[in-house]
Amino acid sequence: MGAIDVWAQQVGPRMAREPWLATLLRWTGKDAAEMAPGIDLTLARMDAAGVDLALLSAWYGPGGPLITNDEVRAAVEHAPTRFRGLLGVDLRDPVRAARTVRELAGDVFVGVRVVPWLWELPPDHRLYYPVYTACVEAGVPLCTQIGHTGPLKTSETGRPIPYLERVLLDFPDLVVVGGHVGFPWLDEVVTLTVKFPNFYVDTSAYALDRLPAAFLDYARTLGRRRVMFGTNWPMIDPVRALRDLAGLSWDEELRADFLSGTARRVFRLPDAPDTAVRA
Repeated sequence: MGAIDVWAQQVGPRMAREPWLATLLRWTGKDAAEMAPGIDLTLARMDAAGVDLALLSAWYGPGGPLITNDEVRAAVEHAPTRFRGLLGVDLRDPVRAARTVRELAGDVFVGVRVVPWLWELPPDHRLYYPVYTACVEAGVPLCTQIGHTGPLKTSETGRPIPYLERVLLDFPDLVVVGGHVGFPWLDEVVTLTVKFPNFYVDTSAYALDRLPAAFLDYARTLGRRRVMFGTNWPMIDPVRALRDLAGLSWDEELRADFLSGTARRVFRLPDAPDTAVRA
């Protein structure tokens, strides 16, 4: 059984032109064209890495959509055994945002992603709360970003405590997946794991050989069933991300949970990719 990539996106020219991508391009040595790969290249790199399924994110920010929900749906319908979607929402209209979750969450869209640094609003801001309520009602996870930001935006919105802790206190039934590891606030990640059984973390934006030693210790202990694989494709190629998996000396159970088992539980995915996707 192959891996599940819980953080990827099918970037188009609109998002690739965003000025805040400049630092990511510098770090990865890519140009804007490489940050907007065609869907066939995405599938080819998934095949090369042994990734069965990728969760493609829509992106909405204060300037409007960068990747629309309709674009994500089209990608899923292009390869329904290989993709599922994560909804984006427009916080400028919180009622409509909540309605979007209630209407679209299902077989195509298995969660919601909101990136706080893009909005420059911490996740405990009142504009998010109708979305959180809708996620609980729809039974889908809320996926967000924790830790420092690669783009030249403030990292403060990615601090797990107090912002995300307040969300978890106010919404005890909300499943939250914090993406991008949470560095440099790894002690806070551990604290939330101990305190909240509905809190998970993914390794997107990191190749495995670049993960902080403290995070690897966490993954082997308290985070055994809380950590999931992610790439942030196309920023990181899945082959590159998984290159050092054997070098981690993880036991078989931990490796299986990390690669796919935990993601299947959290996002309620079938044991094998399902070809029947609801229109």
